[in-house]
Amino acid sequence: METTDNSISTSSDEDIRLLRLEKVQNLREKNVNPYPTTGLRSAYAKDLHDKYGDLEPEHHTGITHSVAGRLILKRDMGKLSFATLRDCTGTIQLFVSKADMGEAFDAFVDLDLGDWVSATGEVITSKKGELSVKTTSVELLSKCLRPLPDKFKGMSDVDQIYRQRELDLIMNEESRKRFEIRHRAIASVRKTLFDRGYVEVEGPVLHDEPGGATARPFVTHHNALDMDLHLRIALELHLKRLVVGGIEKVFEIGRVFRNEGISTRHNPEFTMMECYEAFGDYNTMMELTEAIVENAAKDSIGRTDIKLDETEISLAAPYAKVPMIDLVRDAIGEEMHPSMDRDKAVKIAKENGIEKVEDFWGVGKIIGELYELHCEKHLVQPTFVIDYPREISPLAKQKVDDPEITERFELVIAGRELGNAFSELNDPIEQRARFEDEQAARDAGDDEAGTIDEPYLRALEYGLPPTGGLGIGMDRLAMLLAETLTIRDVVLFPTLRPEA
Repeated sequence: METTDNSISTSSDEDIRLLRLEKVQNLREKNVNPYPTTGLRSAYAKDLHDKYGDLEPEHHTGITHSVAGRLILKRDMGKLSFATLRDCTGTIQLFVSKADMGEAFDAFVDLDLGDWVSATGEVITSKKGELSVKTTSVELLSKCLRPLPDKFKGMSDVDQIYRQRELDLIMNEESRKRFEIRHRAIASVRKTLFDRGYVEVEGPVLHDEPGGATARPFVTHHNALDMDLHLRIALELHLKRLVVGGIEKVFEIGRVFRNEGISTRHNPEFTMMECYEAFGDYNTMMELTEAIVENAAKDSIGRTDIKLDETEISLAAPYAKVPMIDLVRDAIGEEMHPSMDRDKAVKIAKENGIEKVEDFWGVGKIIGELYELHCEKHLVQPTFVIDYPREISPLAKQKVDDPEITERFELVIAGRELGNAFSELNDPIEQRARFEDEQAARDAGDDEAGTIDEPYLRALEYGLPPTGGLGIGMDRLAMLLAETLTIRDVVLFPTLRPEA
């Protein structure tokens, strides 16, 4: 309970809120604005620690600075008060005495935890060696009306953590660290691509056709055009049209939307990075993927070794490469290939845990389902699962020596797909046939199958050079580097059910 509210420990949050509203009214009556336009700041907490952090106890620098931030701790001791102020870089102690503050000391004592303030004074160290600002003036910048959770108990309600991220960030240092890791990781991805000559672009979010992935889209209606549009499920097709146009190395980091379930690994809206490189292929993309992940680890957490669920994982390149059909064979003890008899494949599937095989599934789809059921979760160390069946890779180029298999890979780490890439299919005739197969599957009941994207096919007919493409989920990369098992820990405002 906060002693600064002058209330007993049984006071409710609403009692405290009403008391603080009274303080706001009292300030206004004294012509003090509790929400001024701006405040003084000449240094951040980190600046002061970097410059003066090694001083001996009871040292007076003679240097005056103004710091600004939120009060997160406060101890009032008669004519002396100690407070901890936190800004976006760290914390700094305020040393506040009645002798230095005069009549303004009582106003400081009346401040509450959570208030935003600006404090000005000499930079000193206390008797215990704590770097402090020996405060001579304090200005209230924003009055906090609601009491913060107990600092020592923290926030234990998981639902509240995700619904009130602002409060979570105030109270939980681990949450702040996770989002700092996310920021540094995404910045690192950009730098890796910039250093290799990639150009960053922004594609449309509203699409006529939901292409570039197999997923159920969100549908909205454009009133002026009187037409349905889809929130994009991938960034791919528009980026490849830019390669057709001559932007030979291009990428986008953007939000995509999939109208699917919510889980520890899935949020309906998430952040993807997709990049495309002319005259590259899926081997080019493997090397780039290793560089992106390894650099992101070094730049965000300063190391390439992580621990997830007590398992040590190394993100240092190179990564293992294993064909999908080899993984399936090793898992179920049966040789399978997309060219095999479908009835035999269906029998194998049912004998190995696939209870229902849809009529529109070909053998390639069945192999993919067996892989997801038996293989992916066991891939802990970084592994490129390569050479996917053509049926489940409608935008990937076939292998020269096996037209039923494509030059595609997914990077799997800790049982999670992190990235997807392939040598891009650039034959417009073959691409149309693949789209028609997708449309047929959709018409047969596969809601996640794609449709025929005529603008993209038209672009392909102008000529897409040999191209490698890669997509990496930024949220999953952040999960990996923050060593957390749930996507909600790295998405600031995850999608939740409405509050009851």
